[in-house]
Amino acid sequence: MALFREWKKGLLGVAALVAIIAGVTLFRGGEKAAEYRTAKVEQGEITTSVSATGRVDAVVTVEVGSQVSGRVQKLFADFNSRVEKGQVVAQIDPSLFEAQVEQARAKLANDEANTEKARVLLADAKRALKRMETLFARDFVSESEKEAAQSAHDSAVANLKAAETQIAQDRASLKLVEENLRYATILSPVDGIVISRNVSVGQTVAASLQAPTLFTIAQDLMEMKVDTSVDEADIGRVAIGQEAEFTVDAYPDTPFRGTVQDIYNQPVVLQNVVTYAAIIRVKNPELKLRPGMTANVTIRVAHKENVLKLPNAALRYRPEGESGRSVPVKKGGGRTTDVWVLREGKELAVPVTLGLSDGSFTEVLSGDLKPGDRVITERLGGATSAPGGRRAPSMRF
Repeated sequence: MALFREWKKGLLGVAALVAIIAGVTLFRGGEKAAEYRTAKVEQGEITTSVSATGRVDAVVTVEVGSQVSGRVQKLFADFNSRVEKGQVVAQIDPSLFEAQVEQARAKLANDEANTEKARVLLADAKRALKRMETLFARDFVSESEKEAAQSAHDSAVANLKAAETQIAQDRASLKLVEENLRYATILSPVDGIVISRNVSVGQTVAASLQAPTLFTIAQDLMEMKVDTSVDEADIGRVAIGQEAEFTVDAYPDTPFRGTVQDIYNQPVVLQNVVTYAAIIRVKNPELKLRPGMTANVTIRVAHKENVLKLPNAALRYRPEGESGRSVPVKKGGGRTTDVWVLREGKELAVPVTLGLSDGSFTEVLSGDLKPGDRVITERLGGATSAPGGRRAPSMRF
């Protein structure tokens, strides 16, 4: 009986040992290895850019106006008409100006005749005065008669001067009405394309206050500009000569490329938002771009090739229990932080110095990284690890 009890105790001990071994095995088998989402460190190019909006316009536009008032008699150009310098584009009714020219010419002719008459009278007065002076020297006439002849001569001189002055005024008046008659024929001042017509046949234009605009002519649509509004926070990184790319709603899948030609110092303030104008020049050989189109502009402010770069998501990752804060991704460079690399299944913190960022990738200036390294961007699940890849201690009872 005693032997049976000893055998039973031994059997129970073996069973307990087997249970303990099985429990430990189940416990360890139930633990999952940590799982991560990673991305590769790459070698390639990186570009930093500034985004803005703008308006497409012709490089040179000329407003054609009327310098005289009157009724529009004829139009010789319309929207999209190609015109040459000196070409007639409109005609103001010239009848009033023609009448004024005829009237001025008639007055000039009349005053020229009066001037000639005054010239003849002066010649007569000169001869009369000379004769009186001869007779007065011989005591044949009195001094009062000589003085009367002198007065007549002086009066004739004054009349001739007045007539000549009137002639000058008449000629100036004639020139003015002739200019007005010439202004009644509206000419294109440049070679170009009519992009706006603001007048119709029969309409009366008034030039009393300012010259009314009849047409707007774009000198050349083969080259356009984009008036771009750049935020004050970004304008310091924009410089003349930088490359720019933009799209318009009419061709959303077609990128247009140009360069920054000018940057205006005058700020534009709209609803407390300060922007500055950057002018981008772009070729338009197919005439796809039209004045007034809205452009979504990207200006390339920095570019590097063959650099080491990592995804920005890796800069935001921090392991559980890590007190460090994620790094906000900025466009500038020179910042130092830690990124977490997966090596031999463990998290490893690697200090790096950062450079340019394009919003998706950031340049690595220095640090123990090489192309192909796997940087951690997200923890998916599994066992809890302490920083540096060590497994966090856990106990079960």
